[in-house]
Amino acid sequence: MTDLTLDFYEGMAEEYHLLFANWPQSVERQGAMLDALLRRCGAPPPRRVLDCACGIGTQALGLAGRGYSVHATDLSPAAVARAEREARAMNVQLTTGVADLRTLGAQVEGTFPVVLALDNAVTHLLTDADLDAAARAMASKLVPGGLVALSVRDAEMLVERQPRFTSERLLEAPEGRRILFQIWDWAADGRTYTVHQFILRPEGKGWQATEHTGVYRALQRVELEQALTRAGLMDTRWYSPEETGFHQPILTARRA
Repeated sequence: MTDLTLDFYEGMAEEYHLLFANWPQSVERQGAMLDALLRRCGAPPPRRVLDCACGIGTQALGLAGRGYSVHATDLSPAAVARAEREARAMNVQLTTGVADLRTLGAQVEGTFPVVLALDNAVTHLLTDADLDAAARAMASKLVPGGLVALSVRDAEMLVERQPRFTSERLLEAPEGRRILFQIWDWAADGRTYTVHQFILRPEGKGWQATEHTGVYRALQRVELEQALTRAGLMDTRWYSPEETGFHQPILTARRA
């Protein structure tokens, strides 16, 4: 995980909601999907949940609104501050903190029945050492029998296709019109890729553009499974988007 990752989410904190046609509806919808998955895995509310890659709160707020006791942490102080503001605006209760995925043991108190790191967060861990440190840290925050749930992009498909450009999307919303697209620059070995997220909004007679850059690992499923196993977790299982309704595959595992 690099300084570029922190810069990416610090810069995105006030604009992240613009990636959604309707962010409050997405919060509600993702909360419902995750609630259904957690119930299926035997962890219904009022379970305590650590969302250790909370961003501006897309999943944390949705689960808090459904009766979960959520502690939301993120690498980015700006993202955590935004999640706090959104919790007040939505009238839901959660606690927050700033923490690195790799050092949760030192930065987060207590243990939890559920630990989440969704929306491709773990693929910012570009080395095996960083991935292992994060897996151990998440495992250390689980009660015995506790569940970890991670979501990632389908790396197998990405590596095969190595996309360079995501088709532009035009969104019309109460926040105003915007155009979204991404440019992807792949490393020569195909193991990492740099994403340039562009957001264009009308300004006067023209358009104002912002760009945010993040680096991701094309993390293979087996690599993630092995990291969790090395951290002492067991019973790894993948859930497809078709099973959960969530937009990415989700991997779960348990502490013994």
